[in-house]
Amino acid sequence: METTNVKAYGTKAADAPLKPMNIERREATAKDIEIEILYCGVCHSDLHTARNDWGGTIYPAVPGHEIVGKVTKVGSEVTKLKAGDYAAVGCMVDSCRECDSCKHDLEQYCFNGLTGTYNGHDKHLGGHTFGGYSEKVVVDEHFVLKVPSNLDLAAAAPLLCAGVTTWSPLRHWNVGKGSKVAVVGLGGLGHMAIKLAKGLGADVTLFSRTPDKKKDGMELGADAVIISTDNVQMNTVKGKFDLIIDTVPYIHDINPYVSTLNINGTLVLVGYLGGLEPILNTVPMILGRKSVAGSVIGGIAETQELLDFCGEHNIVSEIEIIKIQDINEAYERMLKSDVRYRFVIDMASLKQ
Repeated sequence: METTNVKAYGTKAADAPLKPMNIERREATAKDIEIEILYCGVCHSDLHTARNDWGGTIYPAVPGHEIVGKVTKVGSEVTKLKAGDYAAVGCMVDSCRECDSCKHDLEQYCFNGLTGTYNGHDKHLGGHTFGGYSEKVVVDEHFVLKVPSNLDLAAAAPLLCAGVTTWSPLRHWNVGKGSKVAVVGLGGLGHMAIKLAKGLGADVTLFSRTPDKKKDGMELGADAVIISTDNVQMNTVKGKFDLIIDTVPYIHDINPYVSTLNINGTLVLVGYLGGLEPILNTVPMILGRKSVAGSVIGGIAETQELLDFCGEHNIVSEIEIIKIQDINEAYERMLKSDVRYRFVIDMASLKQ
């Protein structure tokens, strides 16, 4: 298979900084779309992969799965987009497409394993996939999305992961007018959860540990902000919420939030992977048919639905644009939550 040499930014080891490197991309096949990458969002998963925090990183690693760009070439059988169109790629570039999940537009739960945009198995070239910290990407048209023309391209990039990660549970649990939704944590995911729940017509509350997040939460559209460390405030929302989206990416006590769920309410974890400490108390769950659930990104159809919804309601992320040369500093700032609320790389900087 023919390949092209492409500039990228990545790392060769868990303890090494990201720096310029060259990678190979395949030439577009009949079903492929080639995209010049204009902007790429920076996700916590990028940092975790670069530093092998989850284990299993294959080096060299080129992160980036919130990709927005311009179509430069399409294969002979492509019908979805044409050269010159704006396109997007999220966390997946392939799946088996034959299992029950894939047939129901749930490629993110592919029983045979999805192909991640980075650190996945590259079935075309062998080896592993490389992400959006690069000049261009070549992706099967099924996994390429259309970007509404009215959206700011840079601010739309985080919709591909942070956006759909919160959109998917909002849709699955049928959030709409009159729904009472709470969001735990105000970061890249949390700020999107507020905007999207509000866009769907819900009454939205932000749970935060820090009082200085109150102003931000209200500006983003929250109807109320509850300081979760204040027992008096927490008691005012006991039994209130139909859905709680918990975006906190580290281990924390979820028991106080479970008690704020309504009968049949659900707390869905979208930020944290791993065991729960302190242990989950089942008493309020059993006595109120409450659930604790998990959710990850969204399928391709659902991601397109999100982009179209954001186009209609003019919803994008709050971003800080950086150059690719500043990515290592951005990772350090991200660890300190020193970003409102998502870094996005202007990939034009890669040419410098």
